[in-house]
Amino acid sequence: MTTTAAAAADIDDRTAKNAILRLAVAQALAGANSTVVMTTGGIVGSMLAPRADFATLPVTTFVIGTALATIPAGWIARHYGRRASFLVGSGCGVLIGLIAALAIYLGSFALFCFGTFIGGAYQAVAHSFRFAATDVASPSLRPKAISWVMTGGVFSGVLGPQLVNITMDWATPYLFLASFIGQSVVALLCMGILSTIDIPRPAAAVARAAGRPLKEIALQPRFITAAACGMVAYALMNLVMTSAPLAMKMCGLPLSDANWGIQWHVLGMFAPSFFTGSLIARYGAPQVVTVGFVFTIIAAIAGLLGITVAHFWVGLIFLGVGWNFSFVGASAMVVETHRPEERNKVQSFNDFLVFGFMAIASFSSGQMLAHSGWALVNWVVFPPIVAALLLLIATGAFKRRERAA
Repeated sequence: MTTTAAAAADIDDRTAKNAILRLAVAQALAGANSTVVMTTGGIVGSMLAPRADFATLPVTTFVIGTALATIPAGWIARHYGRRASFLVGSGCGVLIGLIAALAIYLGSFALFCFGTFIGGAYQAVAHSFRFAATDVASPSLRPKAISWVMTGGVFSGVLGPQLVNITMDWATPYLFLASFIGQSVVALLCMGILSTIDIPRPAAAVARAAGRPLKEIALQPRFITAAACGMVAYALMNLVMTSAPLAMKMCGLPLSDANWGIQWHVLGMFAPSFFTGSLIARYGAPQVVTVGFVFTIIAAIAGLLGITVAHFWVGLIFLGVGWNFSFVGASAMVVETHRPEERNKVQSFNDFLVFGFMAIASFSSGQMLAHSGWALVNWVVFPPIVAALLLLIATGAFKRRERAA
């Protein structure tokens, strides 16, 4: 490499890392949105819902909103650029806080569910940050770029629960009303950060290229496996996490213990991101995904062994770490299945599948908890993980046959 080329590469590298750093900060702020919803959604739902088994419906509408917004968010990014998509999403983040606060004041379960649905659009855009980082990164930097952006969640793991802990009683007797007002302020800060990020759009020739049909890409064994692993990772994490605060309340444990449990869980979700990308680069994404699923199984076992604060906290921590390994690994696998001109439609379709499946799990958690108890929520973890591991094994064998041929 010539001196000029080396200098250009260094400048590009610095530019990429600057954009990735800002995306990580935005991830920290946007992640607080989902943390507030996940921490309070089931509890507020239990106070406002007409039936006990509808308690987790606000979290489900949040996930449905996320799933339905993934395709439009990808369309906006493809036609108007990533930044336009970011700003629309963060605007929805401001709205969820205001609508949810009004719903708590009015005692309206339907309005609260509508607010969390709108907030799902913010979450959909926030999840595109990890893919946006790969737009500016070189191929060798992409796994680390995804991982580095996800480290922002470490700070959201502190910010979200502490925002709830500090503000939940500020508007007594309207529990959590002030927490959602605070969440709107955090979303405004995130919007400010996102307005400074400029992700280059694809070159004209690439943008004009239609790429392969989505059906052809989606039927690749590698994509099927990557999407399935992401679906299982996120759905199971959401299933258990959504139920945990409500289960702790049902077991007579204080709300503060539930909030702390979610904080430790979110830290477990994102703290490993400091090194997950390096592990993927060294050992491969499928191996990291497998380890993540093993940690998720350990979390379920902890939940089955007891209902003390320690059992809940240990389970939530392992659940978070398991999600990080399996979801970041699955995201890295998705990036390997598409060409540059196909990235927005493939990434948004992948997230649609992930959050669509997650919505089913979210609603099911309330039904399971109300009718069958905390134990069934943990037992359900095992079959999907076995299925995902079998897919990983089959795809690995397929790759080896391809290389041999």
